[in-house]
Amino acid sequence: MPQRKRTSVANRSSSNLPLKSRRGLRVKTPPILFEKTQEIIRRIVGRLDGTFLTYWTSEAGSICGNDVQAMYEVLRLVKPEKQIILFVKSDGGDGQSSLRLIHLLREFVGRLVVVVPLECASAATMLALGADEIQMGPLSFLTPVDTSLEHQMGPVDPRNEIAFVGQDEVQRVINLWTKYASQKDVNPYQELYKYLHPLVIGAVDRATSLSIRLCTEILRYHLTDQTEAERIANALNAQYPAHEYPITPYEARKLGLKVNALDPWLNQTLLDLNHLYSEMGQRAVTDFDEMNYHNNEIVNIIEGDGVQLYYQNDKDWHYRREERQWVTLNVESCWYQCTMKNGRMKRVKRYMS
Repeated sequence: MPQRKRTSVANRSSSNLPLKSRRGLRVKTPPILFEKTQEIIRRIVGRLDGTFLTYWTSEAGSICGNDVQAMYEVLRLVKPEKQIILFVKSDGGDGQSSLRLIHLLREFVGRLVVVVPLECASAATMLALGADEIQMGPLSFLTPVDTSLEHQMGPVDPRNEIAFVGQDEVQRVINLWTKYASQKDVNPYQELYKYLHPLVIGAVDRATSLSIRLCTEILRYHLTDQTEAERIANALNAQYPAHEYPITPYEARKLGLKVNALDPWLNQTLLDLNHLYSEMGQRAVTDFDEMNYHNNEIVNIIEGDGVQLYYQNDKDWHYRREERQWVTLNVESCWYQCTMKNGRMKRVKRYMS
């Protein structure tokens, strides 16, 4: 049976690939726990001096461009005034969207606090860099922000998918060649080009420069020392041996970030809130046969007092044998907005792009 691909691929026309009849199968849907999450948020709001917001992504979700518009809709409704306390839990995503989110949040308030009970990785670390203060709990960690990317001229993996290539990997190959090569007069790039197209190497180097620039600009929203901002940005991009390296609160302080301990009550309450979000974000997969299935999955959640926006993947997947990959059909994925009206949840679709 072909291995399923859960990440996004380009949409294809379904005109010549009709799915088999569902034969009365009930398509699974994820639970919407708005009333329960709001109950926890109201408890938190009652104990904080400022506006509390959440920004949560599942393993299948990521920080992306349309999150900025969704965040704007929440900010417009909750109307923050003094400061924002933002709960962030994410494995990362698009760093440029992190910069846009920081700019948006600071358009509404002058002070931003990011609270991190769990992982705040990659582009989410970039987001945290824009806070005046980061509060971290016993389970929380940041990560480096070194860049890897997919390129149309890049190598493919055994599943016929384009493989990720990272600047650190390329540089380590060059360093090892320089150190151990028997023929010192041979240019290592000439050998590397046999396996990596020159445009891929150039694109990776450019992406690294972009990552450093993004970190520096985000830090400058609260750091006046340009040299210090550049030092932290370069360290996060080049001084760690793995992209998944967990930067603990202790190490984050040594790096130069303003990190304080997360209040134990707030830490546990955020973990309870994360439990509900994780239940909402469970994979709701309906199998039709070994070549076709449907995926309903909540991947991103942004919430404040009285309002929740979540993005739900809603699509069919079909396996193309000739291409050895999964493609999407009948895509109806979109944002949903939940509010309370007359004591009952009101849910409407929101399309953002």
